[in-house]
Amino acid sequence: MKKKLIRIAKTFLPLLLGVFLIWYSLSSATPLERQELWNNILRADLKWVTLSLFFGILSHLSRAYRWKYLLEPMGYKPRLANSFMAVMGGYLANLGVPRSGEVLRGATISTYEKIPFHRAFGTIVSERIADLLMLLLIAVFGLLIQTESILDYFSNSEINPFLSIGALFAVILVGILILNLIRNSQHPLMVKVRDFSRGLLEGMRSILKMKQKKAFLFHTIFIWVMYVLMFYVVKFTVPETSSLSIAGVMAAFIVGTFAISTTNGGIGVYPIAMGAILLLFGVNQRAGEAFGWIVWGSQTLLVIILGGLSLLFLPLFNQRK
Repeated sequence: MKKKLIRIAKTFLPLLLGVFLIWYSLSSATPLERQELWNNILRADLKWVTLSLFFGILSHLSRAYRWKYLLEPMGYKPRLANSFMAVMGGYLANLGVPRSGEVLRGATISTYEKIPFHRAFGTIVSERIADLLMLLLIAVFGLLIQTESILDYFSNSEINPFLSIGALFAVILVGILILNLIRNSQHPLMVKVRDFSRGLLEGMRSILKMKQKKAFLFHTIFIWVMYVLMFYVVKFTVPETSSLSIAGVMAAFIVGTFAISTTNGGIGVYPIAMGAILLLFGVNQRAGEAFGWIVWGSQTLLVIILGGLSLLFLPLFNQRK
């Protein structure tokens, strides 16, 4: 019963927090500010939103295709359709429970392509490490061109990105130490954990065994270029953000990425974060929040539609197999 309550809390508390933040943001605004926010959203030029969605779809396709470079060294060749639907189903799951999408993605490809879960999940961990490195490179670039504004925002919001990154590496280090401790244990449970860990590490090491490292690097860069572009073009949908400098775009992109990665898809947090960071670049808060709602709302709707269809069509697509 206790475990069930914990699972329910993990599922619904992040969602409730997101809903609360949305309510708080709207209730703290004046009727005129709420009307301004709504007008900015309604006036959004759909051609830029459509272009943003197109870049988003390209990034998802590239991520699904890139996955094969990690699975091939272990002898697995999943179909692109299954990889893509597993990726989208995972994104959909992340909207409910943060980081649960990686588990669902690994379980999906394991079910329909007969790939051991621990190996599939290991390749997903390797992907995340590559993406983290790309995010760090983008963050360094953003800091170089607009150091003061980004650090001011993190300071005002009591966010320490470097501490978060350090904590992530500390968790990885502790995980490695624990694996070393159980390596020589003969306890039945530890033997099972050891076998699972070996498969996980094999999946993670696949990034070193790839024959097509250049292709993997190309897709990694391409994915993040698409992320930046799908974010950038939306600035033309709101008059106040249309003249936003590249420094402002990069600062907002970095803050938005942290908002999404540390919550369940940025629900409630993303628009508020956009309104706060864009204030530093002369964009009024409601226009900045409207920009955030358009970016977050359009991409979230895309994930809901493609993720939902993926979970629906996966068993149908694989019915014969």
